[in-house]
Amino acid sequence: MPTGPAGQTETESAVSASPAGAGPKGTVTQRAIDQVKAMIAEGRLEPGQRLPTERDLAAGLGISRSSMREAIRALTVLGVLEARHGSGIYVTQLEAGDLLETFGVVADLTRGPRLVELLEVRRVLESTATALAAARITPERLAEVGRHLTAMNATDDPEEILAHDLAFHREIAGAAGNETMAAILDGLSSRTFRARVWRGYQEEGAFARTRREHAAIFRALTAHDPEAARAAAAAHVGEVEEWLRTQTGQ
Repeated sequence: MPTGPAGQTETESAVSASPAGAGPKGTVTQRAIDQVKAMIAEGRLEPGQRLPTERDLAAGLGISRSSMREAIRALTVLGVLEARHGSGIYVTQLEAGDLLETFGVVADLTRGPRLVELLEVRRVLESTATALAAARITPERLAEVGRHLTAMNATDDPEEILAHDLAFHREIAGAAGNETMAAILDGLSSRTFRARVWRGYQEEGAFARTRREHAAIFRALTAHDPEAARAAAAAHVGEVEEWLRTQTGQ
């Protein structure tokens, strides 16, 4: 392993270069979290790299091992670190889907007026992603989107429609070519969240309307027309958003 000053390994140098007092004020655990994040952001710890031992990290940052353990646990929950049984703690590959998974938790637990806010955010991102997809989608991915549309039109089972609805939009987000945006949208479109909204929305007899909206999105994608795709996606999510506003009294 490459060594730094005074024979230190790179990871030991990285730790000792991060004094605990350099972080923002807060709990000791929070400062430890911030220090490890800074080491990653500055390239002193790379994706896939093994962390120094808990003891060495704690000593290098000047904190207790218990605080270091809590920091590692928190960063693991956030998808920044991963524990490999019998091997140690590693920095993850820092993929957007792992780091933004908490969006799904937010969507699953949100209630009332905050649901409208989430749909508002989704409308903005969904319309942008769909516009990008219209310009970038491949014939293979377009065919997959069409397959889910056909499946949605072939059933009146709400659970089946929901599954194909999720897959329809996930394929489009993937076709946009922006992994971060796709990960955020995937969280905002979590199955639990969509099921709660979808079931109520469908009780209003909106099957035909939502099928027309999905068909309009697909036509715009087929035509490779970004502006038509943007408008169709915004209208589709906007319909649900407006319905939800009436339900929450906004």
